[in-house]
Amino acid sequence: MEQIYTYGTYLKNKFGVKVYKVGINISGFTCPNIDGTVARGGCTFCENDSFSASTDEVQELKSFHLNLNSKENPYLDKQLKQLEVQFDAISKRQTKEYGAQKFLVYFQSFTNTYAPFETLKALYDKALSFPNVLGLSIGTRSDSITQETLDYLSKLAKEKEIWVEFGIQSVYDETLEKINRGHDSANVKEWILKSKNAGLHVCGHLIFGLPGETQAMMLETSKAAYSWGIDSVKYHPLYVVKKTALANEYARGEFTPINEQEYLEVLVKSILIKPKNVSVQRVTAGIDDDSLLAPQWCRDKNKQIKNINAALKQVGLKY
Repeated sequence: MEQIYTYGTYLKNKFGVKVYKVGINISGFTCPNIDGTVARGGCTFCENDSFSASTDEVQELKSFHLNLNSKENPYLDKQLKQLEVQFDAISKRQTKEYGAQKFLVYFQSFTNTYAPFETLKALYDKALSFPNVLGLSIGTRSDSITQETLDYLSKLAKEKEIWVEFGIQSVYDETLEKINRGHDSANVKEWILKSKNAGLHVCGHLIFGLPGETQAMMLETSKAAYSWGIDSVKYHPLYVVKKTALANEYARGEFTPINEQEYLEVLVKSILIKPKNVSVQRVTAGIDDDSLLAPQWCRDKNKQIKNINAALKQVGLKY
């Protein structure tokens, strides 16, 4: 059995110790697809509140949102404090439970380059000042990162491990339109190539089971993402949660979620055509609470991983 090249393996090989990502939620961050800049309501599958961390401090700033043109940020000190408190708590737990020795600070929720440069610089610099932090991983959208931010990250990347995570989702513009994405595929390609040219590492998020997509289309998206030179990949099935536009489509019978067998098939094929140097950060996703409407197989993560490994075993691979 050949072990799939995972992100954990990449980090262990590069740094020689156990490196963990510390997921951080900073309040005041939103998305141009939610605040009306490019669209309203977010992507059809996005339950906007589901991204909010449950800590009281994060909830405090609920009505305050930054964007690329914000002239001032009266809450920067509060955001820096949130960053510190969350990093401290999570990194301690990861050290205790998993033996983590070094960390990447992962700006996870919403669009983490969608704020004025001064705010971003303050947050990134603060994160890099924490003990045992090797670098950053920044989740964002390709239409929400400026050249100024990219140039700064490029400078940091000369000494630190800097990753940018882009939601690619699909290379088909008709699909991106259906899910109210707010940008086209050319925009994602452009910023992935720019990020690579700037010396940054790129992780691409792919969603299988988007409305109207065939398996051939899903595989085309994988091929395109690989050809753009991504360094790492996250695969997700599309699942339906309450309070989303997709939930309404599902209720009206206009959307049928991908079944587990189809997902396993396209996932295995996508992994088989993946260049060997592209690490895998995630092979599935799901949620086990009452917000999940469908498909039910996305409820049990352990069972999903078991079934994925059974499917991979048939082609001589394991995750």
